[in-house]
Amino acid sequence: MSCYHVALWGLWVSGCGGEGGVRWGDTGGCLFCATGAFFRPGYVNNIAQNWLPALDGTVEKLKAGGKVADVGCGVGFSTLLMARAFPNSEFVGFDFHEGSVAAARGHAREHGLEGRVRFEVARAKEITEDGFDLVTFFDCLHDVGDPRGCAAHMRRILKPDGAWMVVEPIAGDRAEDNMNPVGRLYYNASTMICVPTSLDQEVGEGLGAQAGEAKLSAVIRDGGFSRVRRATEGPFNMVLEARP
Repeated sequence: MSCYHVALWGLWVSGCGGEGGVRWGDTGGCLFCATGAFFRPGYVNNIAQNWLPALDGTVEKLKAGGKVADVGCGVGFSTLLMARAFPNSEFVGFDFHEGSVAAARGHAREHGLEGRVRFEVARAKEITEDGFDLVTFFDCLHDVGDPRGCAAHMRRILKPDGAWMVVEPIAGDRAEDNMNPVGRLYYNASTMICVPTSLDQEVGEGLGAQAGEAKLSAVIRDGGFSRVRRATEGPFNMVLEARP
C-alpha cells in the first residue's frame, strides 16, 4: 500500500469517529491499557539498559538526582521503570487522558513508588512546570496534533543543558523502506489509531507511526532544538536525542 493510500484510509477511518478524528480513549473499551501492555516488554528491556545510556551524560545526571518529565506517559510503565532505576531523581508523568493517569497512579501505588513519582493530567503544550534535566517521549510524538508547537514547548521547559529523548517506531524515510513485517504492523496501527488521534487534536498534523527520522528531526528542529541525532536503535524503535 502506498503512502497516498495509507493517508486516504487513515482519513476515512478518522472520519468515521466524528469530525476531525477519534479522541484517544474513545476508540475501544481499554485500548490505552492494551497499548501500555504492548509496549511494556520493550520498555522493561531497553529504557534503563540501552536507551538512556545512549544519551550523552544523562545517566550520570539521573544517578546524582535530576528532574524528569515523561510526557505522554500513558499508564505509567515508562515513568515507573525510570524511577526504579534512578532512585535519586524526581519523575513526573504527564498525559492528557484522565483514564491513563488514573491507571498510572494505581500502578505507582502497587509498586511502592507513589511517594517518588507524580502523574498529572496535562496536554503537552500546557505543562506549567519547567527546569527539567530530561524530557522523554515514548512512542507518542507522532500522536500529537501539533508536534512542532509541542517541540517548542519542550524546549522551554528543559534546562539549557537538558536533553529531550524521543523514542519512535523504527522507520525509513520512504514508504518503500517500510514494506517489511514491522513496518506493515506499524502502518496498520497508525492508520487505525495514531493518525485519527492526531487529527482529533489542534492542528492535526497526522505524522503517523512511520514518519521516519528525517521528518521527525525536522519537526524537532522547528521547535528550536539545534542538535538532533539518532542515539541508538533496535528492531522496533529508534531513539532520537535533541539538545537546545
